[in-house]
Amino acid sequence: MSSSSSSSSDRISLPVSDPQQKGTEQRLFKGSTMTSRGAYAAVSYMSCAVMLVLFNKAALSSYSFPSANVITLFQMICSCSFLFVLRRWKLISFSSGDADNSTRFVSLQTLIHTSPLALTYLLYMLATMESVRGVNVPMYTTLRRTTVVFTMFVEFILVGQKYSRSVIGSVLLIVFGAFVAGSRDLSFDAYGYSIVFLSNITTAIYLATISRIGKTSGLNSFGLMWCNGILCGPVLLFWTFIRGDLRMTIEFPYLFAPGFLIVLLLSCMLAFLLNYSIFLNTTLNSAVTQTICGNLKDLFTISLGWIFFGGLPFDLVSIRFYIFLL
Repeated sequence: MSSSSSSSSDRISLPVSDPQQKGTEQRLFKGSTMTSRGAYAAVSYMSCAVMLVLFNKAALSSYSFPSANVITLFQMICSCSFLFVLRRWKLISFSSGDADNSTRFVSLQTLIHTSPLALTYLLYMLATMESVRGVNVPMYTTLRRTTVVFTMFVEFILVGQKYSRSVIGSVLLIVFGAFVAGSRDLSFDAYGYSIVFLSNITTAIYLATISRIGKTSGLNSFGLMWCNGILCGPVLLFWTFIRGDLRMTIEFPYLFAPGFLIVLLLSCMLAFLLNYSIFLNTTLNSAVTQTICGNLKDLFTISLGWIFFGGLPFDLVSIRFYIFLL
């Protein structure tokens, strides 16, 4: 029994989050809580996020694909398929322990325990999609930078996480820089502003829920991704059906074009790696770290998007403002 468990553990090829092992790892900096695995998770998240935005941009703009929701559905289906194959071949485990010999992937009780994660993910998705409609891009970017404040507050409420004065000061500087960057376009819209702040709140709750459930469910990052996909997939499928997105997808003229299929496949693979790195980064580090990494990766996203797709009216003043925002 022990030898089979050992061999199964040796086949786990990707790092998984195990909160019980965090204290045994070497810290990167004196007084810091980030370990080498935590830094790896943060860099991996930012790299995957930047690349995913570029491939999604190619599918939605270069090929004029009509529905972002369907791309999200494809990504979720592929993610669950990857996890199913890897788990079936015993290349990964869904539990945070060393042994996972159960014939079931996860129990019904575990699915119920992780259901708040799926609920907060759906609320986060709906609020984020709606928040883009009522606010112009400069103010949307400005208001979204306040997410880190909401994240710190929600994480304190849910898990009692406290931060040093230097961290709080840095966060306040980010928020101040965001308002400086957006001060040239202050167009007040009560509904638009409220939806963006609602999106910030749901984002903070989603990330804090990942951190909390990741420590209480007995699941690692793969297990959390599996439960999230199994619970959210049917809901997203129903949503795209009633909105008519599936019908538009069937009528899409480039649906079977080789170039579009390659872009869609790479997008799905990157979405799998991105979701994995989000869960890993949030559980190894914190929800606030994840939020700040999200702010930092935007600089690379905009720079590469300008290089590959153009259409951004960059000038020296805009670049200075954006760097100060970060």
